[in-house]
Formats: sequence, structure tokens, C-alpha cells
Amino acid sequence: MEMSEHEKYMRMAIELSEYNVKQGVGGPFGAVIVKDGMVIARSANKVVQQNDPTAHAEIAVIRLACQELGTYNLEGCVIYTSCEPCPMCLGAIYWAKIDTIYYGNTKTDASAIGFDDHFIYEELERPLNQRKLLSVQLLRDEALPAFKLWDTSESKTDY
Repeated sequence: MEMSEHEKYMRMAIELSEYNVKQGVGGPFGAVIVKDGMVIARSANKVVQQNDPTAHAEIAVIRLACQELGTYNLEGCVIYTSCEPCPMCLGAIYWAKIDTIYYGNTKTDASAIGFDDHFIYEELERPLNQRKLLSVQLLRDEALPAFKLWDTSESKTDY
């Protein structure tokens, strides 16, 4: 794909981010997923609109693309996002197996306007017992049988 094509799709993501702010419905983030030169899905941030802290533009567009393509595997797809993905979105992009990320603003740019994910990166580097969010393992012996069932299931789908 030529750079001008990439720029076209990035401009779509940027337009979504601006439109979202102008409409007063959410944060300044937009994302577009493309496969084989065709736009599969597009979305802006929907956190406030849907009262859902996971409804970032990248998560929303991944959900739409998966519905459109009828799959949870977005191999062969490219995501264009108006801002460098946060840790949650980056994880979702990896889980979706998207081939490439193109992004506009950086996480530093986002931090400058109040969207700072640095604390999450810091927390991930700390041992569990030193994190701000209390994490307590509970009933592992009761939880393990589901994993054993999955491991031996003939109907499981690897993803």
C-alpha cells in the first residue's frame, strides 16, 4: 500500500477524533480498521457515551470489525488510530492479531491533555504485592478444573 493510502486512512481516524470532540460525545480519539484496501470498521471513543471505560476507539473499532468479518482473528488487517494505543488497547490489538498499527499522536501528547497511562506501565513493572490495586489469588484449586477441561476438550478453538 502506498503511503498516500495510509495517510488517507489516518486522516479518517483523525476526523473521527475531531468530530467526537465537536459533538461533545467523547474523547479525542478515532480509529479505522482496513483489510485489503477496504475500510472494514471505524469508530471514535465511546467511553462517556456508553458509560464504559473499555470503549476506547481502538476497542470499539475492533469489536465492529470482528462483527463485520464474522471472526475474532483480524490477521491481514491494519489499524489506524489517532493516538498511540494505551496498554489496554495495545493488548486488544495483539489479541486480535492485527498486522500493523499506524498512529498519530503519541502517548506523551495524550498525557499533556490529561490522558496519562504512565502509571499503568509503572504498575506492570511492580511485583503484584507492591501494586496499588490489591490482587489476591483465591480458590485456585477450584478454578483449575476449568483449565484442565479446556486443555483436553476436543471442541476447543485455539485463539
